[in-house]
Amino acid sequence: MAIVILNAVLGIIQEQRAEEELAALKKLAAPEADVLRDGMRETVPARMLVPGDIVLLEAGNYIPSDLRLLETFNLKVEEAALTGESVPVQKDATVTLAADASLGDRKNAAFMGTLVSYGRGKGAVSNIGMKTEIGRIAEMLSQVEEEVTPLQRRLDQLGKTLGWAALAICGLVFVLGWVRGNDPLEMFLVAVSLAIAAVPEGLPAVVTISLALGMREMIQRNALIRRLSSVETLGSATVIGSDKTGTLTQNEMTVTQISVDGRDIHLTGSGYRPEGKFLVDGKPVNIADYPAATTTLWIGAMNNDAQLVHKKETDEYRMIGDPTEGSIVVAAAKAGQDFQYLEKTYPRVQEIPFDSVRKRMTTIHKVIDPLAEDFSPFHDGDDLSDWHVVAVKGAPDVVLDLCTRYEQYNDEPADITDEVRERVLRANDRMASEALRVISVAYKMVKTLPEELTPETIENDLTFVGLLGMIDPPRQEVSESLEHAKNAGIRTVMITGDYAKTARAIAESIGLLQPGHEVLTGKDLDQMDDPALEEKIREVDVFARVSPEHKVRIVRALRANHEIVAMTGDGVNDAPALKQADIGVAMGITGTDAVSYTHLTLPTKRIV
Repeated sequence: MAIVILNAVLGIIQEQRAEEELAALKKLAAPEADVLRDGMRETVPARMLVPGDIVLLEAGNYIPSDLRLLETFNLKVEEAALTGESVPVQKDATVTLAADASLGDRKNAAFMGTLVSYGRGKGAVSNIGMKTEIGRIAEMLSQVEEEVTPLQRRLDQLGKTLGWAALAICGLVFVLGWVRGNDPLEMFLVAVSLAIAAVPEGLPAVVTISLALGMREMIQRNALIRRLSSVETLGSATVIGSDKTGTLTQNEMTVTQISVDGRDIHLTGSGYRPEGKFLVDGKPVNIADYPAATTTLWIGAMNNDAQLVHKKETDEYRMIGDPTEGSIVVAAAKAGQDFQYLEKTYPRVQEIPFDSVRKRMTTIHKVIDPLAEDFSPFHDGDDLSDWHVVAVKGAPDVVLDLCTRYEQYNDEPADITDEVRERVLRANDRMASEALRVISVAYKMVKTLPEELTPETIENDLTFVGLLGMIDPPRQEVSESLEHAKNAGIRTVMITGDYAKTARAIAESIGLLQPGHEVLTGKDLDQMDDPALEEKIREVDVFARVSPEHKVRIVRALRANHEIVAMTGDGVNDAPALKQADIGVAMGITGTDAVSYTHLTLPTKRIV
């Protein structure tokens, strides 16, 4: 009785603690929505929305339901949790898409649970509840059947083996005793007693206590285990299926390269902490000795709406605004940019916002301090009081067409030539081939602004400065973790909704993509049946641009090859695969509610 009671108490206490922690995490989400009803703006709980409601969107809002966008004003939505995109998606209410457009390509729609990172917009509620994209994923979760763990399968097999062995031995004892002339009833009782003795009554208690101790050990390592049996399953894993964005990478865009006049400068450091070095040919340099590169950072920081916030109490840095713009702010801070001084010296007076047609943004800054030596391109010894700096940031090919001059490596502007244009475009192609997102900057100085500020009147006769290449970098500890897994005989597979080129670059940089192995996309999977996928999956290390349905197929194919699969992720799009796997591991303090329905939660950014 003591063993039975101890067994029950240990199991209940450990799993109840996990359920309480998960319930607390779910309470963090209490979304509301700003809507137009009867011509009036009001705030209502998201659960009160109905199809046809007009929802108003602003930066920082969570999308309360699936929307068909009606108006967009430089609207960008962070959809990493749903689609795996590493950067916010530019939305455009005016575009018309094919009916079979993938989730990540639907620029004229917004989806429940995603975050508005920039701009504003307006949309009509198209779906609510279980009919939303998140609801559809939740429905997929409900359709995944609970399966026994490897330990349960082995214990079941052990039980059957012991049972048949006990029956055989007991039968043999009964027969031999009868043959020797013993009373049949007496031998029957002996055989039954032997059969009872052969049952390992203490085994469940021993297993439960061992797993409970393992669960306690995992909790001390910041891992929350939902079920006792998951401890053993985690240790039995032979394949790790890992999401990319937020799991292998930091989900924090970082400028890693600056290209000026055909020359490259690399930046170290990652995330939003403004610490890092500038390297030329692998050697640290003083960025002040490279004025063209400094100008590139300064223009990018001026033409920018992101803010870097430093919490001194915890020494943490947080980005407010678009992550792409934020990465430029951080890079400029690494070069010694003082943003308060910048705002006082060159305050913004007008702007032409970014839009998806022009593919650029223009800001105009009045020169308050003409002797600001640290902004060398705007100070040539003349009195520049009341002059204006026109700062332009956008797609390289578009911005380049607006330029008549370019900033040379030695910071002396010269007339732009076809050779220079070709050199810039080659640098852009090279950086893009490395899966970098590339932004270009240009500027000009004007004494008098045009009476009517339009792209045609102000975005001309510019001086091209340089290119900024940025990427969502891998976590620093990932390569070491992958090596540990490999040494333990565990294979790692990347499964992401991001683009194939980006996924390949990250996989190669962290040593995940093995020589001779392939990268497959969601379209490739659609052309394969399950048997073909089960055969092909042995030579594939990266799956890119995949949907939640694709992730479930991949997990099933791995398990069909008798692999024990541990699936990791931190987004809603990962939830069905997390549940389908032998063990689902929810990663990160930024994980969404849906992943809490998995077996194991890691409320930390550190990969265990």
